[in-house]
Amino acid sequence: MKESIAILCGGGPAPGINSVISSVSLVFLKSGYRVIGVHEGYKGLFTENPKTIEIDFQFADDIHKQGGSALQMSRHKPKNSEFSTKFFTENNIQLLVTIGGDDTASTANRISKYLRDHDVSIQNIHVPKTIDNDLPLPEGIPTFGYQSAKQEGVRISQTIYEDARTSGNWFVLSAMGREAGHLAFGIGAACHFPMIIIPEMFDKVEVTFNRIINLVISAIIKRKIEGIDYGVAIISEGVFHFMSDEEIENSDINFTYDDHGHPELGNVSKAHIFNVLLQKKLKELGVNVKSRPVELGYELRCVQPTAYDLLYCGMLGFGVKKLYDEGRTGCMVTANSVGKIEPLFLDDVADDSGKVKPRLVDMNSDKSKMVFNQGLQFIEPGDYAKAKKFVENPEDFDFRAILNW
Repeated sequence: MKESIAILCGGGPAPGINSVISSVSLVFLKSGYRVIGVHEGYKGLFTENPKTIEIDFQFADDIHKQGGSALQMSRHKPKNSEFSTKFFTENNIQLLVTIGGDDTASTANRISKYLRDHDVSIQNIHVPKTIDNDLPLPEGIPTFGYQSAKQEGVRISQTIYEDARTSGNWFVLSAMGREAGHLAFGIGAACHFPMIIIPEMFDKVEVTFNRIINLVISAIIKRKIEGIDYGVAIISEGVFHFMSDEEIENSDINFTYDDHGHPELGNVSKAHIFNVLLQKKLKELGVNVKSRPVELGYELRCVQPTAYDLLYCGMLGFGVKKLYDEGRTGCMVTANSVGKIEPLFLDDVADDSGKVKPRLVDMNSDKSKMVFNQGLQFIEPGDYAKAKKFVENPEDFDFRAILNW
């Protein structure tokens, strides 16, 4: 039977997935392998009759530049009891290529161990994917999809900023990011937004709605002092990961709750929450400012990849073959700015429980310091006298005092 490789995608989509599938497929087809695409991720892999596609040269060539994923994705995380050797033995699988985040990678490792314990030996190589840029790759190397998602986020955000100027409003944007603020930071910095709020900022104080809203108001008042009645504030959804359930419940926002009694944040627009609380606080202060919410997330995940990700994903795909030929397994493939391919083993970036610690925005980096200290617009002690025209206690909206910086 012809030697085969299998490719599957886990989690949510990110620009460049098809570029990875394409490049992996082409380089293995060239070497005489059969390439099998598995639909529905791990859920599909362990069904009685997996839904698969035979990937040929034409298919691989066609999907290279497309957004979305030619292989249907799933967030299903199988239990060990679901594992089976059937698919691997019946198709003579030599390599399992997984495309996804840390959960997808750790599951691939569990599968490989299960197969070894049942006398089936395969290699598994993971391609790290997320628009959140929060996987712990070597310094300066983004996760694929991040640059394309950021580019589309900037395109949308620039039209929002123009709408703000045209209509004399403020907009409150919420950006995806899980625990990390990379996407909000990247979009906000590129657009020169007057206020960027990410969870990493709260390194000296607790994350609360009051502090978040006061930071937005700090920018609003500063711009009023400058004679500007419009603007945009972007807030990373990651702030919710560092809030207590009590803080969230006391926001007076109506939530549904899961089986464990936790608020189901996925059912609510984060931008709506921030905007409602902002409007409530502005009314209490007697500051007449209109604001509107905009959510940035799903719009970014299936756009066509930019040139950066097209090339980058190609290098990652070819890199899978390089690592395979070297006999590597249980690792992520990485490619640096000059195309050097290196394996990154999960054991080297995971804690004792096997969980991969997310890569957060480095608040001590030169870039972060420059953006937050020079690029934003906010109240400082020198603004207090002029700010009193708009608020009674300007010190409550002093950017550095709010964060205890």
